Amino acid sequence: MADSPVVHVEVYGQKYPIRTNLDPRYVEQLATFVESRMELAAKTSPSSDAVGLAVLAALNITDEFFRTRSSLTDNSGTLTARAEALEKMVDQALALAE
Repeated sequence: MADSPVVHVEVYGQKYPIRTNLDPRYVEQLATFVESRMELAAKTSPSSDAVGLAVLAALNITDEFFRTRSSLTDNSGTLTARAEALEKMVDQALALAE
């Protein structure tokens, strides 16, 4: 990754050089998203310093990630169960057709 290009982003007034192979526009979108979460944290906890706001934003983003991952896992289990039920129905139909 030493040869990766550097993307410069700004989050909450602080500039950061990010060495990455990701699309620079995508990295900028990530930075914008983090900044929006920090601004939201500032509204709910206006006395926090920048580090405190970053921690609150990180917790919020992580919570959203965990909930989404859990939801996808639950949906995957439901889809698997439905696929298995459909497979049984097809097997029964084929057995009756013989």
